[in-house]
Formats: sequence, C-alpha cells, structure tokens
Amino acid sequence: MADQKGALLGLQRTNLREQAVAALRTAITSGELRPRSALVETELSERLGISRGTLREALRQLQQEGLVVSGPRGRLSVRSLDQKEIRDIFAVRAALEELAAVQLAARSDRGLVAEELRETLSRMASAGADNLDERIEADLDFHRTMCRLTGNETLVHSWTSLEGSIRMSIMYAGTDRALGNMDTDRHMAVVDAIDSGDTAAARQTVADHMNWAADNLVR
Repeated sequence: MADQKGALLGLQRTNLREQAVAALRTAITSGELRPRSALVETELSERLGISRGTLREALRQLQQEGLVVSGPRGRLSVRSLDQKEIRDIFAVRAALEELAAVQLAARSDRGLVAEELRETLSRMASAGADNLDERIEADLDFHRTMCRLTGNETLVHSWTSLEGSIRMSIMYAGTDRALGNMDTDRHMAVVDAIDSGDTAAARQTVADHMNWAADNLVR
C-alpha cells in the first residue's frame, strides 16, 4: 500500500463513486492491489482523495462484481481465485456464451452478425502483444459483443456480472497464458460456426473454446 504510483491517485471531484470504482477495479485487475491484500479505508480514501462514505459505496459495488470479499469482522480484501473458482467462472461463462452462439447461429441475418464479430477480432489482432491490458480488453470486447448481439439483456447482464472475475483470472495467469487465451484463430472458429448456421456446431465450438481457456489458465 506504500507505493503511490498506478491507478490509485487523486480523482476529479465529479462522479466520485464511479471514478473510485473504476480506479479500484483497475488496481485490482492489473495486480497493483494483489490478491488477499487488505483494503484499509483510511489509506484508500486518502490516496483516492475521497470520503470514506464514498469509498464504502465503491467497495460495495466491487463486492457485487466479485473482486472484493469480506472476511472476519467484515474486513475487506482483494479476492483470490483458486483453480476451482476459475473453472467455475468459466463453466458459467461457457453456458452463457453457448446460449449466445446458438441464438446468433439461428438468426437469418447471421452473416451481418459474423461480419461485426470479425471486425471486433481484427481489433484484437491489431492490439500489440506487448500491451497485455489492450489485448485483454479486446478479447473481452469480442465476447461481450457476441452476447450483446443476441439482444437478450438478461444474458448481457449475467455475462457482465462475471467480467471482473474473468479479467482477474486472465491477468493473474501471467502474460504467456493470457496471450494464449487471445489467439485469434480460436476465436475465428467461433465466428465461423455462428456464420454456418449450425447451432449444434456453434454450441460445441464455444464449449471447446472455454474448456481450452480454463485449462490453459489453471495448468
């Protein structure tokens, strides 16, 4: 907590809660705040330049996102993911994205859907391999877009609730494993399956994609 560099710097005096949430989320998923790190209100509120009340509101939201957990006597700390938790996250994620792929493959305009997904993949491919943050965001944007294109708001909301945990699991795996999860050919296979209109193939391709990704992160 002594290091004053990184995401946890003073904030502008507008939308402080939202800014605090964003700054803390970045600090956690980037590793600036390490797993199991205690979140001390006095230190964090001073570093962020906000009141402890505003900080508590931000921390409550991060608890809902699964990035912060409450321990003995209500003390908050950064969540630490073990192998079982990562596999559980990816199992739920797979169920959601399999549903998205099936719905998209069944659409008459799936060609347009595939075109938009391929455009999203092109941004992933152009993201520099030396910029892990950029690659992760491009990867998440692909999967988020796949869910959004279904038009199923409940599906999107459910997937978004996992986003922080997904980001954490990728970041903490290390650069080599993280980059392995962002292989464009593996993602393109999902798009091609959707474009084919074969709903069974679309479901299986997403299942295989997620199984491989989970295995890669925990091996």
